[in-house]
Amino acid sequence: MPNPTPQYYDPAKYKDGATVRIGPRAQLERFLQTWKLHHKLQEEQVAFAGRVSKVKKSYIYHGGDVLYELENIPGIWHEQLLAAS
Repeated sequence: MPNPTPQYYDPAKYKDGATVRIGPRAQLERFLQTWKLHHKLQEEQVAFAGRVSKVKKSYIYHGGDVLYELENIPGIWHEQLLAAS
């Protein structure tokens, strides 16, 4: 009997192609001030608050955090800054 193809573990809440909304400006500014670890939010990214985009690609940081690239919006986005749209 052939072995079934194993499924890989993907903890991303939003899969590639999913439509997401970036959090409100206040949330992004709070994150900008408080997040001290990897992939810090850039000040330029705050201008995209509330925008809707599609997930281009998701990544898992070695600490377990899920990060996203969005279509037509620059930067790396943390999962907690996004919501389903």
